[in-house]
Amino acid sequence: MISKEILQPFHYLFDAEILDNIAEVAFLKTFKKSDIIIDIGQDLNFIPLLVKGNIKVLREDNRGDELLLYVLESGDTCAMSLTCCMVKSASKIRAIADEDATVIMIPIENMQLWFNTNESWRNFILQSYQVRFDEMLETIDTLAFMKMDERLFKYLTDQVKLASSTNLEMTHLEIAEDLNTSRVVISRLLKQLEREGKIELGRNKIHVIDF
Repeated sequence: MISKEILQPFHYLFDAEILDNIAEVAFLKTFKKSDIIIDIGQDLNFIPLLVKGNIKVLREDNRGDELLLYVLESGDTCAMSLTCCMVKSASKIRAIADEDATVIMIPIENMQLWFNTNESWRNFILQSYQVRFDEMLETIDTLAFMKMDERLFKYLTDQVKLASSTNLEMTHLEIAEDLNTSRVVISRLLKQLEREGKIELGRNKIHVIDF
């Protein structure tokens, strides 16, 4: 059972019927930064609806290297997990809390029922697919058409938007893992961006100037 206060931010998305249904059947779960929320190969019996925080959604290759697909913010759900729930297949992505996060867990049987019977829920699911699809196309374009220094600066400016701050707390290794490259490459390119006057580097901190 979830309180209606928790659901207040979702009133613009869902009608009263769905809000009441979510309050009745869903449950709330909290995660610490770096906690795994959904893992590759996991059988899903819920879909996540993010209340607070950010969640990174990643793919993993055969060598165990990860690539950032997109980031979920408050009010978002994960289209990749929706797809797995619909066809009852194991998860093909890993979802990790990028900061402390609060998530509403909705049972998949309710998700499917509401999709067939409620317009506001159906619109939310379809719009979520579209937004995530557009973000994955942007990721593909970035990989195909941008050089690594351009990808890195775009990544930093995207992080500024997510954090609502030009001061980012992250390590070179964390950035390298998200961009599927080496820490040495990221360190070299960050120094290059600093020389160009676009950022200032500190210990596990990056101040983005040219934003």
